[in-house]
Amino acid sequence: MKTDQDKNEMAGKPAQTKQSESKPIRPELAELIKRQSFGLDENRPDVVAKRKEKNQRTARANVMDLCDDGSFIEYGALAIAAQRGRRKIEDLIARTPTDGMIAGVGAVNGSIFNEDKSRCMVLAYDYTVLAGTQGFFNHKKKDRMLHLAHEQRLPLIFFAEGGGGRPGDVDAEGVVIAGLDLTTFGAFARLSGHVPVVGVLSGFCFAGNAALLGCCDVIIATKNSNIGMGGPVMIEGGGLGVFQPEEVGPMDIQTQNGVVDIEVEDDVEAVAVAKKYLSYFQGIAPSWEAGDPSRLRTLIPESRKRAYNVRSVIKGIADTDSFLELKPKFGPSMVTGLMRIEGRPFGVIANNSMVTAGAIEAEGADKVARLMQICNAHGVPILSLCDTPGFMVGPEIEKRAQVRHVCRMFVIGSHLSVPYFTVVLRRGYGLGAMAMAKGGFHESFFTAAWPTGEFGGMGLEGAVKAGFKKELAAIDDPQKREELYDFLVAQLYERGKAINMAAYLEIDAVIDPADTRKWIMQGLKSAPARQPEVASHSFIDPW
Repeated sequence: MKTDQDKNEMAGKPAQTKQSESKPIRPELAELIKRQSFGLDENRPDVVAKRKEKNQRTARANVMDLCDDGSFIEYGALAIAAQRGRRKIEDLIARTPTDGMIAGVGAVNGSIFNEDKSRCMVLAYDYTVLAGTQGFFNHKKKDRMLHLAHEQRLPLIFFAEGGGGRPGDVDAEGVVIAGLDLTTFGAFARLSGHVPVVGVLSGFCFAGNAALLGCCDVIIATKNSNIGMGGPVMIEGGGLGVFQPEEVGPMDIQTQNGVVDIEVEDDVEAVAVAKKYLSYFQGIAPSWEAGDPSRLRTLIPESRKRAYNVRSVIKGIADTDSFLELKPKFGPSMVTGLMRIEGRPFGVIANNSMVTAGAIEAEGADKVARLMQICNAHGVPILSLCDTPGFMVGPEIEKRAQVRHVCRMFVIGSHLSVPYFTVVLRRGYGLGAMAMAKGGFHESFFTAAWPTGEFGGMGLEGAVKAGFKKELAAIDDPQKREELYDFLVAQLYERGKAINMAAYLEIDAVIDPADTRKWIMQGLKSAPARQPEVASHSFIDPW
């Protein structure tokens, strides 16, 4: 017959007896409990209050919100700043808990995905400890964690707030001169393409912290954030003037120049978006909803010259509330992001007819190329929604290195090993349309068009003006010249319409827009599976 103690032990619970309940805590355990308590938010009310005044949470609060309840195990919690030679140990324990770096492993989205898919490495600089600077021991801690993340293939979520390298760690002076032999930055960068790396920022991020943040696949930042490779101290030290932190790399700059992928309101939204972003690389969502697919039939205007919001098309194809856009203010002629169809994750790229009529510019091409790399590295298929008159042309655009930037789409596209599906919504003209289709209409797993599709080697009006220049110039009567022009353009439109393109087998099919989701899912089920380690490009370009 089993006793109560036996039952407790079988259930993994400590046996409780009257003797153990009354027995005093041993001194070494009491010391540990007291030491651990210094880093807890409930014992730092002044610190928490200061963060609230700035509409920010503590690093620990963010970590606890990110990780599933009870899943986070912390490494190196007892570390303190390497300043024993200039400060009392009691002061260091009280004021420099964790040496300003909370690190550990926890489950993220574990209630949605399998446990083995939810385990993540978390590194969080604590700005309330010496301004989140990089100290001797928190570097040592990071190196340990980065090694584990690489070895165990753990995705990394990195909270980056802080000011870079820390002067004043006098205990390291006997073993460190400049510290430029650190392995931290190389180890952090080595995770690129190996596992998803998510950067999250609320507040200031300069120097070494910014260097790590810039290595992340994606940067999620609150609107009150500032990012700079050098902060005010380094700027002044370089003789470049005196600036306040708020003047260096504010969000209105960093979202438009492409540094920040997603701007959010506050810490709460930052953590929620980090969870959502990571979820696309954790597997198939077990439940999903979708809108009425027949609505897709009405989203392209009847007039071919009218612009429309392609985000409505993306959301119409995607599962409800599953589209997450990246870099919306950078390269606005393109829309890129992540989405789900029947719970399955996809990367999506689309031409935006509301900006330069959807012509592909240098910045938009960069945005697309980088999303291709992210998806390829982590095994996420790509959906391309094409409606473009081609690459942007003209003397001004060439000043922005257009040739090199847009050709990234060809080079990276040709090396993709994930399934790639192209749907032409309306215009598919020239080299730009080919780039949208991974290099050509027969490079995608399928290239299908909606009935509104129209095609040509270049814009059809321009093709008539260039190809029939002599014939048009030979007609003196302006009205008759216009009539011939209109007739020739109409001929090209008739010749290049989607049904005719499909009849000549230059595209694979013309489909009812309402069947788009069905086509994509059937294509995905037919395409061969591929493991992430098969990616032909082993890292994700920071640009």
